[in-house]
Amino acid sequence: YKYEQAKKEREARKKQRVVDQKEIRFSPVISDHDYNFKKEHIIRFLKIGDRVKVRVRFRGRQIIHSEKGRELIDRLTRELSEVGTVERAARFEGKQIDIIFRPV
Repeated sequence: YKYEQAKKEREARKKQRVVDQKEIRFSPVISDHDYNFKKEHIIRFLKIGDRVKVRVRFRGRQIIHSEKGRELIDRLTRELSEVGTVERAARFEGKQIDIIFRPV
């Protein structure tokens, strides 16, 4: 009986997968190509089951135009709605905005 129990536990441990959290950094002024390139990376991470933290970092005087960062986060949320859901809503922390996506 103990052997069977240990065998089941070993099998269960083999099938477990630790969920990693990846981080992608954006700038509020980003070209379309760079945006799409990073978005594809986020999609790839979500498809393999990892959580993704998206961080929009403001440098210097960019903080004056914080609405650009908010627009970027909103656009990303709309475009990723098929592959991921928002785990933690966008929060402004210091000079950056963070949001966490998890796979659907």
